Amino acid sequence: MLAALAALSLSAPAMAQQTLTLERIFGNPPLAGPTPRLLKLSPDGRWLTSLRNRPDEKERFDLWALDTRTGAERMLVDSKSFGTGATLSEAERMQRERARIADQKGIVAYDWSGDSQTLLVPLDGDLYLAWLDGKVRRLTDTKTSELDGTVSPKGHLVSFVRDQNLILLDLATGKERPLTQGGGGTVSWGTAEFVAQEEMHRNRGHWWSPDDRLIAVERSDEAPVAIVTRAAIGADGTRVYQQRYPKAGTDNAKVDLYVFDVATGKNVKVDLGPDPDIYLARVDWTKDGKMLLVQRESRDQKRLDMLRVDPATGKSAILFTETAKTWINLNDNLKPLSDGSLIWTSERDGFSHLYRWKDGAWTQLTSGPWDVRDVAGVDEAKGLAYIVANRETPIEWQLYAVPINTPGTPKQLTDSGFNNAVEMDKGATHAIVTRSSTAQPPQTYLADANGQGRRWVEENKLAGDHPYAPFMASHVAPRFGTIKAADGVTDLYYKLYVPTGFSGPRPVLLWVYGGPGTGGQARNEWTRDLPVQQYLVSKGWVIFSVDNRGTADRGKAFEDAIYHAMGTVEVADQLAAVDWLKKQPFVDPKRIGVYGWSYGGYMTLKLLEAAPGTFAAGVAGAPVTRWELYDTHYTERYLGDPRKVPEVYQHADALPNATAIRDPLLLMHGMSDDNVVFDNSTALMAKLQVAAIPFETMVYPGFGHGVRGPGVSVHLWRTIENFLDRQVEQAR
Repeated sequence: MLAALAALSLSAPAMAQQTLTLERIFGNPPLAGPTPRLLKLSPDGRWLTSLRNRPDEKERFDLWALDTRTGAERMLVDSKSFGTGATLSEAERMQRERARIADQKGIVAYDWSGDSQTLLVPLDGDLYLAWLDGKVRRLTDTKTSELDGTVSPKGHLVSFVRDQNLILLDLATGKERPLTQGGGGTVSWGTAEFVAQEEMHRNRGHWWSPDDRLIAVERSDEAPVAIVTRAAIGADGTRVYQQRYPKAGTDNAKVDLYVFDVATGKNVKVDLGPDPDIYLARVDWTKDGKMLLVQRESRDQKRLDMLRVDPATGKSAILFTETAKTWINLNDNLKPLSDGSLIWTSERDGFSHLYRWKDGAWTQLTSGPWDVRDVAGVDEAKGLAYIVANRETPIEWQLYAVPINTPGTPKQLTDSGFNNAVEMDKGATHAIVTRSSTAQPPQTYLADANGQGRRWVEENKLAGDHPYAPFMASHVAPRFGTIKAADGVTDLYYKLYVPTGFSGPRPVLLWVYGGPGTGGQARNEWTRDLPVQQYLVSKGWVIFSVDNRGTADRGKAFEDAIYHAMGTVEVADQLAAVDWLKKQPFVDPKRIGVYGWSYGGYMTLKLLEAAPGTFAAGVAGAPVTRWELYDTHYTERYLGDPRKVPEVYQHADALPNATAIRDPLLLMHGMSDDNVVFDNSTALMAKLQVAAIPFETMVYPGFGHGVRGPGVSVHLWRTIENFLDRQVEQAR
């Protein structure tokens, strides 16, 4: 079966060769082919649901369901048929920005009921209930948005947030009742606060107990958070927001946790400890619903306490504590078991590995110089956990089965040669595997827990009328390898595209990100950037990316190199990579450009500052120039508190040394960016102008941190291409 799947996915395209253009890359249908997202199995494992984008409007998604027994598939909710086109509230718009789906339309989320009979579907600010036979019922019809809609585990109630209060809706009667009061102004019930959404990957603010009796609810008060004036500059004018934004070194929102009795509305406050300046990192229920498990993180992020909370009284006790000399990486891998023990991942031995906690004792289940990223599921009856890890190579993630009673050798269940993401049903009986490689756009199959009995959900075969098939003849495969870091010892993984059919040394674009907390670029997967990179390669560009020290997925010591040292080791490693590049016979050392967005934009500036004359040109998109302008949880994790270590920020910032820039620079930014606020770029512009240092600028009215969408993506990349062509060619 494995060989058959591989053969199917790599069969030769049948269509005539065509030439990639920017218009085609960002046009319809998407070049990656049909790529369903948010795939889920119903709690009973019978149905596989997903959001599918339309071939004629790739930003719009509808809800589809596949019967895992018969393979029959159908659309459950047509976003155009049921959508109203209503304008989203500012709160929902900001939530989408946090989730990096601001450019998506139609259905962007959904939630299964516990009985596997219905699905809750948010659409255009309202909530709908969908049945598997195609019937759809509208639950709300209001001018504001209902946020974070969730079906209770038993399927009788729906919870959602409206006007900053948590509301319950009885599905049998359609009646609503508020569970909380006092929401409004700076106070919100039931939603995650800004830093939880943006940096902690915690998108929820209320959590149902398994039996529907209780619900844990966050209460956040932003009153302590400083107000910043943010101008959202759009094509039709400027809107000014007085935004509560917790900049590094300033006060966070005050967060409390309560447990409500659903029937009576009575509540108790959870004891989160005497220190109010903490982060509510995660909230879970034990399997029997008798206890609440709360992860409490210290402000400096060097301590994480697992609290065991009595929901009847709110009293808490520490089960165990994780500590670090630098910072603790949060995860979603806690799995409570029936006997009261816990499956957990920890970096306590230097790598992220699987552990079992039981009666105060720890058993380490995996070990070695590799990382466990996700715990996809646990089958207690079989005594197995299913983990996603990079055991064989840092450039690919695979699914493994691991014993949970004693340490054992992980058994690989997915195919090497692909990068895999996995979702499993509640009982860990089936797995939805979405895989890709640099030669294969994402494809999805359903398999049993052993990785067998595979059935395509979306084969996405690169053949026939696949949108990318006409371009496969000119597709260039990357080279993967390692080079030494600036320390001369550490191996760094790289991905290199070398154009074919060109004579003589070629220009290079160093495609950089380099930041902590996210996966690297040197990975065998199909990314959003791949078609653009292939386009540039077809124009004769060498494209090169290297994962410097400070990036994730290589163990804690590798990532910790960036602690209190942003803008140092990662810059040195990128420059060491450039030195290696210059020695390659296919590279013109005088024609090396650098491009990056967000942290990559920051890296572009730091590279230009550190090594004037090394680069023929640099493109910095939405760069951080002053880390004091960025939020608490992210920035203090790596740089500390600026009130205590201001010198660390001075060295890390890109602004103080900006006048060292001598090479051509193109600065780009969305003018409504509330993540890396536009002030970062205006501060840089002003400093360069006062110093009479020339640069080019392209700004995008109305766009946030990600500048994407029909037309504008073509404009952005045409601007970058023209700039690089002009400046790099002049460097001959």
